[in-house]
Amino acid sequence: QVQLQESGPGLVKPSQTLSLTCTVSGGSITTNYYYWSWIRQPPGKGLEWIGYMAYSGRTYYSPSLKSRTSISRDTSNNQFSLQLSSVTPEDTAVYYCARAEGGAEEHDYWGQGTQVTVSS
Repeated sequence: QVQLQESGPGLVKPSQTLSLTCTVSGGSITTNYYYWSWIRQPPGKGLEWIGYMAYSGRTYYSPSLKSRTSISRDTSNNQFSLQLSSVTPEDTAVYYCARAEGGAEEHDYWGQGTQVTVSS
C-alpha cells in the first residue's frame, strides 16, 4: 500500500517561498513508470494541478505556474518537494501530493493534504 504524507509550514508571508515535502512509503519514487504530482485546491474552487516529478527525474509544470514553481526529489529519503516562489494570498490552498501511473488519467494515491495560508 502506497502512502503519501505532506509536510511543511502552514503559514507563509506574501512574497516569500512556499516549501512543502511529500514523503512516500510503500513504493519508490524512482519506480517505472510513476509520476509524482503536486495539486492544490483553493478555498471554494476546484483542484489545480501544479506539476510533477517523473520516475526518471524529469519535471513538468503547469504553464500558469511554471515561472514560480520548482519540484525536486531526495531519492535517499524517498521524498519529493515543491517550492513556489513569490506567493500571494491567491496561493492559499490545501496542497496535495499524489501519484499517477504513466498513461493514466487519474491519480491513484493521494496524501491527506496540508493547508497553506499566505498572509502577513
